[in-house]
Amino acid sequence: MNIKLIANVAQSLLTARWKQTLVAAIGVTFSITMFVSLLSFMAGLNELLDGLMMNRTAHIRLYNEIQASKLQPIDDALQFQDHHNFIRSIKPKNERLDIYNNGAIMQSLKKDPRVLGVAPTIVAQVFYNVGVVNLTGIINGIDVEAESKLFLFSDYVIEGNYSSLKNIPNSIILGKGAATTMLAEIGDIIQVTSPKGLRVQLKVVGFFQSGIRELDKVQSYASIATTQKILGESNNYITDLQVKLKNIALAPAMAKEYARLYGTEALDIKTANAQFETGSNVRSIISYAVGVTLLIVAGFGIYNILNMMIYEKMDSIAILKATGFSGNDVNAIFIGIALSIGVFGGGLGLLLGFVATTGIHQIPFTTTSLPTIKTYPVSYNPFFYLIGGVFSLITTYLAGYFPSRKASRVDPVAIIRGK
Repeated sequence: MNIKLIANVAQSLLTARWKQTLVAAIGVTFSITMFVSLLSFMAGLNELLDGLMMNRTAHIRLYNEIQASKLQPIDDALQFQDHHNFIRSIKPKNERLDIYNNGAIMQSLKKDPRVLGVAPTIVAQVFYNVGVVNLTGIINGIDVEAESKLFLFSDYVIEGNYSSLKNIPNSIILGKGAATTMLAEIGDIIQVTSPKGLRVQLKVVGFFQSGIRELDKVQSYASIATTQKILGESNNYITDLQVKLKNIALAPAMAKEYARLYGTEALDIKTANAQFETGSNVRSIISYAVGVTLLIVAGFGIYNILNMMIYEKMDSIAILKATGFSGNDVNAIFIGIALSIGVFGGGLGLLLGFVATTGIHQIPFTTTSLPTIKTYPVSYNPFFYLIGGVFSLITTYLAGYFPSRKASRVDPVAIIRGK
């Protein structure tokens, strides 16, 4: 097989029908451009939506929870051991919500090589006192530096300085929704009431906005010391330990391990946010399906063009075979034509896909619910470009393979005799 000669023949056939070749290449280019830009945009959107929850959610949360008593008196009755007992007479006990010996647990967690960091938290249900109206709210007592380092707390503080919680006693960062309802401004003094009836005055030092409106209407943040004061608890009172791992995939197994080891409830991020992960997977599947469909449609276009080219070039194919070209040579010629279209159209499509993705990323996108987002989100994942390039070659190869088989089986004697 003379590769140089076959390449020259393929080039001659390409240029002889350059308009059809150009149409086929444009089809591949358009498909790859849309494939890359669509996947980049949908992946960026998934990262944005997941980030709204994932950034603020611990990989593993250790806490105590009031639960119904697992042991009921009827379970001790011998005559009912083999029965299904549905009687529940003992109500939940008033168990402690704080984590016992939390200091030692934190030290143990920090020594675990799988753990990136630990942030202690107090979740306190309170009432915001606005005149004669009491609004239900939740104050999260946080270690300011650990919360900002592990869960990007500072990124969601839209006004004020997050470090003021640590530097200013009896201070609070209000959720934007709660601040709007209370008509509170930075520097104002608000009053909150704890479940025990304790009333504490707090200075507003900032506003927090997570992007989830219902959450921002009730949730606010204070330092751990301030929250302990609101609840009237001692300085070792901690209700939650938020654990960030180096590998999020280990969260489900490690949650079970920690629950057994420390005697607390443990909730992993995959269980807590299963609906968000499902939504992301569905959106990704739809994006890939649309992109692959575009490539397949372009492949059919190339197939039709090559099929017509073979029909119109039967005389030329017969002459080639009569002059010594084998069926494999003819097959290689038309596959080479198809791959040339795929390489040119695919390469140009990847370039235009990157340009389109960059253009989308420059389009302004402003919304009050997402103050940190200024433009439409996109992802520049190289994997999308790799998939687009491979698919362009595969679809164009298949589009050229079947017509080339037909051309390789042409009987030159029958063609010439027919003429």
